[in-house]
Amino acid sequence: MSSVRRISSAKRAQANVVDSSAWLAYFTDEPSAPHFANAIEDVDRLVVPAICLTEVFKVVARQRGEGDALQVAAVMQQGRVIELDATLALSAAALALEYKLPLADSIVYATARLVDGMVWTQDNDFEHLPHVQYVLKSRAR
Repeated sequence: MSSVRRISSAKRAQANVVDSSAWLAYFTDEPSAPHFANAIEDVDRLVVPAICLTEVFKVVARQRGEGDALQVAAVMQQGRVIELDATLALSAAALALEYKLPLADSIVYATARLVDGMVWTQDNDFEHLPHVQYVLKSRAR
């Protein structure tokens, strides 16, 4: 069993932790974008793991240029950005081992645990985890 604190299933999620896949769907207006819109646009409850800033900035800069990437980063930073510190890193490592998650996903999930939040994603690594709103990624149009 992981040493990471568990969230009671009766507790309502107070924060929306949006994964990079959901951000990219939203910014590129994929068919799944409306599923994530409320979580992203409710900036008072929006929590952004710093790793998501890195991932989204990189993809947008590669596809559309640094100017667009900076605009996207500014939108993301309207939420509360959570930096990766030693405590969060160790929690992420424990979750990565427990759920067999890749590095960035384990940081996102640990961040959600930290803030008693709900993860919003279309990344199938999260599909069967508790406290996750998963939507199947849309095929190319």
